[in-house]
Amino acid sequence: MERSLSMELVRITEAAAIASSKWMGRGLKNEADDAATEAMRTVFDTIPMRGTVVIGEGEMDEAPMLYIGEKLGSGDGPEVDVAVDPVEGTNIVAAGGWNAIAVLAIADRGNLLNAPDMYMDKIAVGPEAVGTIDINAPVIDNLRAVAKAKNKDIEDVVATIIDRPRHAQIIKEIREAGARIKLITDGDIAGAINTAFDQTGVDILFGIGGAPEGVISAVGLKCLGGEFQGKLMPQDEEERQRCLDMGLEVDKVLMMDDLVKGDDAIFAATGITDGELLRGVQLKGAFAESHTLVMRAKSGTVRFVEGRHSLKKKPDLVMKD
Repeated sequence: MERSLSMELVRITEAAAIASSKWMGRGLKNEADDAATEAMRTVFDTIPMRGTVVIGEGEMDEAPMLYIGEKLGSGDGPEVDVAVDPVEGTNIVAAGGWNAIAVLAIADRGNLLNAPDMYMDKIAVGPEAVGTIDINAPVIDNLRAVAKAKNKDIEDVVATIIDRPRHAQIIKEIREAGARIKLITDGDIAGAINTAFDQTGVDILFGIGGAPEGVISAVGLKCLGGEFQGKLMPQDEEERQRCLDMGLEVDKVLMMDDLVKGDDAIFAATGITDGELLRGVQLKGAFAESHTLVMRAKSGTVRFVEGRHSLKKKPDLVMKD
C-alpha cells in the first residue's frame, strides 16, 4: 500500500468525527451515526484506492450505512479491504459519554477476516505482555501473566471490560484476584487499543463484544506490536451455520494473523468524545479541532494528529437539522 494512504485515512475519520460530534449529548444516536457515515462516504470518494468494505454496518439494502461489499475510493490505486465503524459508541455520543471514536482500518485485499456480525470473546494486551496471554486460560492466570510481564503487583493491574450482565462472572474473578477494573459502557475498540498506551492506565481487555470490532482492534494492536485473541460465539444454530458457510471454525482461537494477515495494515481513529487516549472534537464557532491516532503496521509508525478545521470551507460537516 502507498505510505500516503495513512494521512488520507485521517481525513476520513476526522470528517466522520466532526459530523457526528454535532449530535453529542442530544440523545439521537441514529442521527449521529448517519452524519458520520455520510461524511465518511463523501471523503472516501476522493481517496486514491479501490476499497471493498469487509466489515461495515449492514448489508446492501441497509444504505445509507457503509455496507459489506460496498466499493469505496476513487477507483484508482491499490486494492484494499476496508473495516469501518463511523461511530464506535453511538450510545456514548447520544449521552455525551466517554471514548466514542470514528475508526477504520485497511489492509491489502484479502487480508482482513470478513468477520460475521455476531459476538466474539476477546482478550487484548499491549507490547509488553505479548506471548503471555491465553484466551482459554483462567482469568487469574492471565492477570498474573500480565502483572509479571509489566513488572507489577497483581493489585496494580487494571483490566477493562464492557459493563454488561454477561460479564458478571469475569468481573467477580478479576476482583477476587485483587486486580482493578475500569468498566466501559460501550466501545471495546478503544478499550483494546488503550492496553498499548501507559497513559491510559489500562493493562488488559477481557470480555465479549462484536466480532467486527474485534478485527479492527486486531489491526490497531498489530500496528502497535500488541496481541489480540478472539473466539466467535454464535448465539444460535443459524449463527453457527453462518460461520460454517463462511469457512470459519467456530471453536478456533483466532490469533492476530487469522484476523489480519500480512505485514501491512493501517489504522486510524479520531476522538468524537473525550477519552483516555484521544480528545474529543472541540467545536469553536467557525472552527473545529480534532485529535487522531494513525498507525501503520509495516513501519511501526504511530502518529497523533491534531487538526483545526474551517467549517465554513467544509459545508458537508455542518449539521443538517
